Amino acid sequence: MTNVHAVVSRPGPTESAILAELTAGAPPFTAHRRAALTSTLRYLEGGSGPPVVLLHGRGNAATTWFPLLPGLARRHRVLALDLPGFGHASSPPFEGKGFEDGLRFFVEPVEALLLEMDLGDAALVGHSLGALVALEIALRKRARPRKLALIGAMGVGPVMTASSRAYFRAPPERLIRLLGAALFRRLRPPRPTPLGERVAALHRELGAVPDGRVAPVAAFNALFPALGPVPHRLPRLGEIDAETLVLWGDRDDVFPAPLGIAAAAAIPRATLRVVPLGHALHLEDPDSVLPELTAFLSPPTDAFLSPPTDR
Repeated sequence: MTNVHAVVSRPGPTESAILAELTAGAPPFTAHRRAALTSTLRYLEGGSGPPVVLLHGRGNAATTWFPLLPGLARRHRVLALDLPGFGHASSPPFEGKGFEDGLRFFVEPVEALLLEMDLGDAALVGHSLGALVALEIALRKRARPRKLALIGAMGVGPVMTASSRAYFRAPPERLIRLLGAALFRRLRPPRPTPLGERVAALHRELGAVPDGRVAPVAAFNALFPALGPVPHRLPRLGEIDAETLVLWGDRDDVFPAPLGIAAAAAIPRATLRVVPLGHALHLEDPDSVLPELTAFLSPPTDAFLSPPTDR
């Protein structure tokens, strides 16, 4: 393996506390690192049963899923991955220019890891960028995920809000370093709950790294232009043959809910759920999202014999 950047960060106090809780939990989670092409990916693993792989959104890490991990691991073997360059995963420099190059940067190491670990048929649950990675893995058909759960998915339609484009182009890692925790908190206030405070602290900690995540930020920026239509996979969604849950917040301020509605209509075996939440709905209200995911991932045998009522 060549041309791999070293891991640029270690868990800070917020993430270390989360990892300690997951390690001591029932079932317990353990952290691993594994080489995959030109990246080394960290993943958290716990539980037993049908495998489920969780793929986080832009700038986050495997630990971002902490509110859902114990519940999912009671029924499944759960692996939550750090996407290349984010969290505590390494990556090579990004030397591409556009959407397809940006996709390959994130998708190919994850796909390689799944195939090497004999997880090609694992259910994939992705949020935002992670949902686009899951979609692309399904479309490439080297792996054959048995199910897809797409939460506020990136890349399913030609729209991305102007405010979110400006925020990501800033980028947030630079804002965290320039503004400091207090001012950044005012710019992006957490939800006024104990969980909201903890999630926000984790996000700030993951973003406050010395190099600003140069490679994955550049790859992410290649996925969308500063202005104009966003490249997307909507014309190809009919090729997805896995059972799919499209889960969207009707107050999503990054990818508006009509994108999710159109995506669910285009995927042959999709169920759509639109809930009164925002872009990171699994973190805004995990108590309502976890039952949706567990019902979809482990449904009764006749769960899909009748059409969903909200399509």
